[in-house]
Amino acid sequence: MSNTSVACIAFDERKVLIAHRNPGGQMGGRWEFPGGKVESGETDEEAIIREFLEEFGVDVKVGASVAETFFKHNDDIVALHAYQIFLPHNGMEKKFVLTEHSEYKWVELPEIPTLNFVDSDMLIFPFVAKFLADSISD
Repeated sequence: MSNTSVACIAFDERKVLIAHRNPGGQMGGRWEFPGGKVESGETDEEAIIREFLEEFGVDVKVGASVAETFFKHNDDIVALHAYQIFLPHNGMEKKFVLTEHSEYKWVELPEIPTLNFVDSDMLIFPFVAKFLADSISD
């Protein structure tokens, strides 16, 4: 059985929410789509809601599946499931309360490959870009 992680994709117009991980650990100091590990007995949706409450201090609603892939972390194969999420606000006027990240920002998709982004999230990046393009054209 593989481990599962979730990536949370929040759009605001044509921009997507990314967060800068605190220093330390293998992926410390890199940008990512927020998310984390799915705990034993949790659904993906429950993990997303818990992670956002713990890491940003807000309740989110979980939307459509955006992408699924697998990546290798140390010697484990990890399933990465990405979902669109809906935030109660954009974190600009009223700031999110960060526990695992030093900052967050809304960026246009072409900026993401220019940043020091975590490798696993770059695997789903093309799917995120297609999902956003499809949702804009609807």
